Amino acid sequence: MEDKLKEFLSNNDLDIFEPHSGHEDRFLRKLEKPQSKGVSFKWLSVAASVVLLIGFYFGTMYQPKQEINFSDIAPEMGETQTFFVNAINHELREIEKYRNLDTESIIEEALDDIEELEEHYKNYVKDLEFKGNEEQIIQAMVTNYQQRLKILQSLQALLERLKNPSNQNIEFNETI
Repeated sequence: MEDKLKEFLSNNDLDIFEPHSGHEDRFLRKLEKPQSKGVSFKWLSVAASVVLLIGFYFGTMYQPKQEINFSDIAPEMGETQTFFVNAINHELREIEKYRNLDTESIIEEALDDIEELEEHYKNYVKDLEFKGNEEQIIQAMVTNYQQRLKILQSLQALLERLKNPSNQNIEFNETI
């Protein structure tokens, strides 16, 4: 290691004795030169703090509208909503039991239909907020829940038939 270091130092001409001539004069001139002041970081930090405070103020003042629940309209409507939400969640849990590689595409297709109905439901909620308590909108919301539940029940029946094809023949013979 020492040999390589000695070899490097002997092969390279390093100026280790004195700086170039005029070095001290250049250094003193640079010291005497007035330094130009750029943008003051103090003012920049104050401005950033003000922007943050304004952002926090508007962030805390803005509260998004809460979605209208059926219970806001009438207590029995709240019961209806609770019934459908619980039934839909139950069906979704049951359908997940059937999920495998063979049923994946069927389940995903049905869930896409459910998502589309959920988007329609969100539009009904907006309409209800805008137009008020209208019977037509409320009926459309209930029908939307019914359609979602029907899709899930049909899907579960289909998955059951796919799981047990022997039962399908028995049911077919009984209906004839």
